[in-house]
Amino acid sequence: MRPGVVLALVSASSLALLGLAPGPRSAPLPALMADTGGGSQLITAQAPDPGSTSGTLIWWDLKDGQWVRAGTAPARFGANGLVEGGSRRQGTNTTPTGLYDLPFGFGTKAAPGGTSVEYRAVKDGSWWCQDNDSASYNRWVDPLPGDCRASESEHLVAYPTQYTYALVIGFNYDQPVRGRGAGIFLHVNGAGATAGCVSVPEDAMRRMLQWAKPGRRPHVAIGTVAGLTAVTRY
Repeated sequence: MRPGVVLALVSASSLALLGLAPGPRSAPLPALMADTGGGSQLITAQAPDPGSTSGTLIWWDLKDGQWVRAGTAPARFGANGLVEGGSRRQGTNTTPTGLYDLPFGFGTKAAPGGTSVEYRAVKDGSWWCQDNDSASYNRWVDPLPGDCRASESEHLVAYPTQYTYALVIGFNYDQPVRGRGAGIFLHVNGAGATAGCVSVPEDAMRRMLQWAKPGRRPHVAIGTVAGLTAVTRY
């Protein structure tokens, strides 16, 4: 991602931001955004406030100059709520707010039919390195390299439910900042709030993988209903 690019959103009522406000002239959320990533597909994940662990996720298509809702699902966020992406610290169980790309998908199940994004099969040797001292920090590795401690990484196959299907969220990904955080994904719900990811029901995750088209440059915008007025890309 290009660091420091501001995503300015116009504040509105919670209903308007969720695309549910009454009246035929109500604009959908993407139409209120100064920056949607430059593509024609967008996911918005919104919580009522920074301390929330749940909210709403909507995925949108830009058609004939208009943003149209393609699907919606209840979403879960970090156990300690949401925090601005640039100030997030690793291990805080917070979901970073911001605008991010979606580098690739992965899962313990085969890619759903019709998936066109890059999709990696989770195998026994598949890990996500979260070791701040490793050259592979915030990267998929298979197998685990010698400089990446297993105790500081996530063995992806150990989460067969959450990682049934997933998309990597490009937080701290292109030029990782040590200590900011690693392994932020959009994935299938587990038992409760996440450790910092965004999660949705399995059917929604399957549908998004089928929907996302690399040529349309899909992005995800994460934030709160009242706090998405100056969100930066990280």
